[in-house]
Amino acid sequence: MRRSFHCLHARGKGFTLLEILIVISILGILASLVAVKVMNRPGEARVMKAKLDIKTLGNALRLFKLDNGFYPSTDQGLEALVEPPSIGRLPEHWREGGYLQENTVPKDPWGNDYYYMSPGLHNKDFDIWTYGADGEEGGEGEDSDIGNWTVEEQ
Repeated sequence: MRRSFHCLHARGKGFTLLEILIVISILGILASLVAVKVMNRPGEARVMKAKLDIKTLGNALRLFKLDNGFYPSTDQGLEALVEPPSIGRLPEHWREGGYLQENTVPKDPWGNDYYYMSPGLHNKDFDIWTYGADGEEGGEGEDSDIGNWTVEEQ
C-alpha cells in the first residue's frame, strides 16, 4: 500500500506553463459566459466580457510565441491564432487546431472585431483592444476603449 502511494507521488511533478495558460483561458471564457448571463447590468457585463476576451487572446498569443518564437505581425492579425499565416514571417511550429478554444477569433460583446497591433504602442509585444459600445475611440463607461494595457493594470 505504501509503495503505490510513493509511485503516485513521484509522478506528480506539477503543471507546465502551457497547462496553466490553457486552464486560465478556459476559466476566463467560463467566467465571461456566466457574467453575461448572471449580471442584471448588461453594459457592465459586456465590459467584463471584453476584458476577459482580451486576456484570453493575450494568453493565446503568448502560446503562439512559445511555439514559434515570435508574435504574429499586425498584418497576420489575430487570425494567426486560428489559421496558419500565409504572409510575413511564417511559423514553423504552428499548433494543429490553433490557439483558441472555439477555433474562431471572438467578436467583442458589441459585435465588432478586436484590434491587434504588434509591436504595440502601449505594450512592447502587442496591443489588443476594442473601442467599446460606440465603436469609436475614446468615451466613458460602456463606450470607453478597453485594451490589454488597461485590463492588465487592474
